[in-house]
Order: sequence, then C-alpha cells, then structure tokens
Amino acid sequence: MDFDLFVIGGGSAGVRCGRIAAGLGARVGVAEERFWGGTCVNVGCVPKKLLVQAAEYGAQAADARGFGWDIAARAHDWAALLGAKDREIGRLNATYRSLLERAGATIFDARAAFLDPHRLIVGDREITAGRIVVATGGRPTRLPIQGAEHAIVSDDAFYLPTLPRRVVIMGSGYIAVEFAGIFAGLGAQVDLVYRQPLPLRGFDADLRQALAEALAASGIALHPQTSMRAIHRDGETRRAVLSDGREIAADAVFLATGRAPNTEGLGLERAGVATDANGAVRVDAEWRTSRAHIYAIGDVTDQLNLTPVATAQGHVLAERLFGETARSWDFTRVPTAVFSIPPMATVGLSEEEAAKTQPVEIFATGFTPMRHTLSGRARRTFMKLVVDEASQRVIGAHMLGEDAPEIMQGLAVAMTAGATKADFDRTVGIHPTAAEEFVTLRTLTRRAGPEPVRAA
Repeated sequence: MDFDLFVIGGGSAGVRCGRIAAGLGARVGVAEERFWGGTCVNVGCVPKKLLVQAAEYGAQAADARGFGWDIAARAHDWAALLGAKDREIGRLNATYRSLLERAGATIFDARAAFLDPHRLIVGDREITAGRIVVATGGRPTRLPIQGAEHAIVSDDAFYLPTLPRRVVIMGSGYIAVEFAGIFAGLGAQVDLVYRQPLPLRGFDADLRQALAEALAASGIALHPQTSMRAIHRDGETRRAVLSDGREIAADAVFLATGRAPNTEGLGLERAGVATDANGAVRVDAEWRTSRAHIYAIGDVTDQLNLTPVATAQGHVLAERLFGETARSWDFTRVPTAVFSIPPMATVGLSEEEAAKTQPVEIFATGFTPMRHTLSGRARRTFMKLVVDEASQRVIGAHMLGEDAPEIMQGLAVAMTAGATKADFDRTVGIHPTAAEEFVTLRTLTRRAGPEPVRAA
C-alpha cells in the first residue's frame, strides 16, 4: 500500500486525524479539494464569530454614552471587514497545511474518490491505502421552492460584495439566528422566518423563549410558524413569498434551512460503504463504516455536528489505530454555544429531555446585566440549571446573555466531573459577575418529570 492511512478531507476532523497518525509513525496522505481547515475555518465558526464581533461594536458605541463617553458609530465599511476576515482565514489555511507537513503527512490539493475498497483516485493519481478515513464534512442545502436559485446560503454570506440593507432569512437554527444578529447589528433590516413556534429547535424551551425575546428586542422582525413558498427576482430586489400570503422585499434572501453530509461523488458505493437516506455515512461507536478498514468522522456522519467534536474524534481515532493507548473524551455532555446577539450556551440535558425519564428540579433566573443598568439597552440575561432529583447531580446548564459561551465552558468541566447542586451551592461566587448567579441559585423554581418513587 502507498499509505498506512489516507484521509479524505482537510477540515478539523481530517487534519487532526492525519497529524496525530503521522506523528505516531504512520505513512499518511490527506486530500482536500477546496480549502484547508474546512467549513469551520473558512465559511463557518471562525469567520462567523469575527462578523458577530463586528456587529457588536455599533451597539457598544451607543451603549458607551450611558458611561459618559461621547462616541458615535458612523457608517460601517463592509469591504474593510471582509478584507480583514480574509487575511485571517488565509493565515489559518496556511497553519493547517503546515501542521500536516511538519508532522510528515503527504498533502494533496485535489479531490479524492474511491475506485474500490483500498484504491483511490486523487486528482489524476491513483493511490492505495490500508486504512481510509472519510472526513468530508457537510454543505449547505437549499429549500426545494420556486426561485431558490435567487437566494444565498451560508457559504455565500461570507463573500457578499456589499452589505444588504434588507435581508430575509429562512430558518431558525445556529446559522439563521447568528446571521440575523450579524446583519441587524450592522444596520440591516432583518426578517427571520421559521416554521417552529420558537427558534432553535432541540434547545431548552425556556432558553428558546428568551432568545426569541432578545431577537425581537434587537429589532429583528420574527415570523414564527411560517414558511417560504417562493422567491421572485425583480432586478436587484428579491421578493420572498411567505406561506401566509405576505411578500417581503429584500436585497438578499438567505436560506439557512440546514446542511447535508458532503458525500456526493465520493464513490462510496464502489467501496461498499453504506450511507443513510440523507447521504450520511453510517458508523458504529468506533466510527467504523460497513467496511472494517474504512472510517468516517465529523459532520459527514451527521451526528454531533460540532467542530470540537470532529477534532476529538480525529484525535481518538488516530491513537486507536496507531498508538499504544488512546485518550477519551466525554461525548455525552458536549457543551455548545450559539453566537447570536446576545449569545447563548448550553451543556447537558434540556428540561424537556430530562423530564421524560426522571424527576428533576429546575432552578432559573432572569435579570438585567449590570452593564445595561447604565446603557439603558433592553437586554436580559437568563440562566437555568436542571438537577436530577434523586442524585442531585446537575445534568443541564443553560444561559442566554453576554459571555455565556465563556461561562459555560467552566460549567461543562464541573458537570463532566459529576458536580452536584450542593457543589455549586458551596462554591464562592466572583462578585460582581453574571457567572456568580450559577452558584447562588438557591430557590427552587419548579419540579418536572415523573413522580419520584418513594421508599416505603
């Protein structure tokens, strides 16, 4: 075989897997056809957070007046922002390539596809590998509606030549609510259209309600329980036709209605690798596909589609295949953040999930952050703990508010270690901070779930 391990995909999962395997002495090849670093680095979490931070500066300039500063936010330079963003992404691209090269991996700037279970065509070269990892990530999808070709998707949003002044966004997941905040923060009129009663399906219901209120308070027009039927183009104007018959004129219509595994054209059928109806590669608990020597990690499996999860999977898999021991990650309590404005973060179970199987105690609070008692901005923070009644372990933590992602990382460590509500209660808070509220939540808000079984 030409390689002990060949990785298809140079994103977070593939680069980590290839780098660790090469460092353990394996002969490794990695192919990437588009851009090193994958979705997260190029058209995902990294540039998106930079845009979120840009959007926050206008509000901060306005808020400064409440603290005695005479600051005015004048016109925003979209081209300057994208230029700065592109320079940083270019630096990260080079870093990802360098990590692989320094580890001793052979890199291919080319598309790879299977010819059979052990043979690949990489660009115009045929190679063989003992083990193969599919780490090709995902891609944005478009609604199958009339005029969908007149809309943009998330990949396009990072390269718009000008900032649209009116934007209609269809969807209410991570991408939709984050870009709603970005465009609104930069001065655009934003309409957010979504089928659910509240945004961010799958998150805790109280957190979803708090986010909806925060989005509305920031001036975003919400259209819940509504879908988009068609998009018409009238010169440079797009008209979004909604399910209730309304039409909204906009400079851009943004379809943020989901992503699909990027498996088209990989020749998986020639290798005997099974996929599901959505194209996701089927894997077992150790990321093996239906072929024992072929693995799949990251978003291409459509399981926990988060960059740190993909990175951890790549690291563990490389150590399992070529190391003497493999580290372990806890994939049962994966923290996550949504960089809406304000941001939200969560770890563990929602109240709804937990209450299906066990009696739980709920501790929740909402308040105006200290900063906004002077700024006057209508912005609230919401915090919530879900506690298993029997063991008193904290099994869910949820927050909407400034610094929520930074705070939640520490709570994730505590929960992974098995912290109880008593552990939270006996921890001294840092004052004055929002974070201290998590260790001063003393009053039970409510109980939920099935009735506990009491000893006779």
